[in-house]
Amino acid sequence: MKLTILGGGGFRVPLVYGALLADHGEGRVTEVVLHDPDDRRLRAVSRVLAEQAEDVPDAPVVAATTDLDEALRGAGFVFSAIRVGGLEGRAADERIALAAGVLGQETVGAGGIAYGLRTVPVAVDIARRAARLAPDAWVINFTNPAGLVTEAMARHLGDRVIGICDSPVGLGRRIARVLGADPKHAFVDYVGLNHLGWVRALRVAGRDELPRLLGDPALLGSFEEGRLFGADWLRSLGAIPNEYLHYYYFNRETVRAYQRAERTRGAFLRDQQARFYAEAADPGVSALRAWDRTRAEREATYMAENRESAGAGEREEEDLSGGYEKVALALMRAIARDERATLILNVRNRSTLRVLDADAVVEVPCLVDAGGAHPLAADPLPGHATGLVCAVKDVERQVLSAAESGSRATAVKAFALHPLVDSVNVARRLVDEYAAAHPGLGYLK
Repeated sequence: MKLTILGGGGFRVPLVYGALLADHGEGRVTEVVLHDPDDRRLRAVSRVLAEQAEDVPDAPVVAATTDLDEALRGAGFVFSAIRVGGLEGRAADERIALAAGVLGQETVGAGGIAYGLRTVPVAVDIARRAARLAPDAWVINFTNPAGLVTEAMARHLGDRVIGICDSPVGLGRRIARVLGADPKHAFVDYVGLNHLGWVRALRVAGRDELPRLLGDPALLGSFEEGRLFGADWLRSLGAIPNEYLHYYYFNRETVRAYQRAERTRGAFLRDQQARFYAEAADPGVSALRAWDRTRAEREATYMAENRESAGAGEREEEDLSGGYEKVALALMRAIARDERATLILNVRNRSTLRVLDADAVVEVPCLVDAGGAHPLAADPLPGHATGLVCAVKDVERQVLSAAESGSRATAVKAFALHPLVDSVNVARRLVDEYAAAHPGLGYLK
């Protein structure tokens, strides 16, 4: 089976290939095609993958190309993990937002809107090409903002595009761990949008163990989200939020911490990865060891400003090993082999959340089989979550409308309606400055 990875020169591709190397089952991936417009990055990542495969006799064959149509043709699965504008674009998104006094994170707030506006047109083009060149392929979207981009692609691919994120999986794993439960045998009742969701229950053998966690201050303080949000706030919510909700609940403190930081996250990753790609181009250097070293530093510094502002301390060792590649492989196995699995995914809502329409992409537990991902029934959202989910979903729809129509006024509306942008004048300034910084936004008129 052929797997195509779009954004194949990306830094996290070796995580996916490492997971594939451990799969020796029937119907496994035997061919991996990496696509990236940057041939230098493709060569560097190909070197890492070659070292990973050295002692694996049945390792999937790897090819690399800068031709998108060639990469898509005949694929059984397509992983879309593109970054339009690169890390330089992310750094600009963050810098411009923070200068305006608002959050510049790549998926949340102003930064997420800017990233979405330049990514959606490219993702739509990919979806159209995939529908034509690989009509039987399943597209698994890694590209951020994951929910927004998945919804854009679903308008052309229907249910054959599924978005993934490792945040809900990591959160469920941490909650199960502190409760002494096996994450493999726990059902995580998680609901919301990508990077905007809550764990409302964790059921083991049919029993909800979350009240035990919320009632024990020592347990609440023993894992990352408990330290990040604080025990009192979690008890008030009666749920455990995704870590990205820290940007909403503690926005002022987070913006201040990001403004004080020596570099934004995007600038840090831009500089760090530039060093890695330069090092990996040296034939006398082990590309795999350089990648391992860089990845360890990357994971350890994830959301460092949020943890600093909350006094949450360092990340736990168990959370430094990634996870999205495991979700992707489990999803692919469930579809390709009809191995039923329950996974938290980004899919079209249908009737799961009654406050949203059927085509809105939501992040919820799904039953996955050969027919794809089927969202499970969910209880209604609590009031505090309903307002936030509906507001952010409307912003996503404004982004999609602006990307389709090229309307600058609609782009301003998307920024102005976001809960983390506090002024229409700030929204206008952001559109002006993002359009000046990103050639990919030249379509806004």
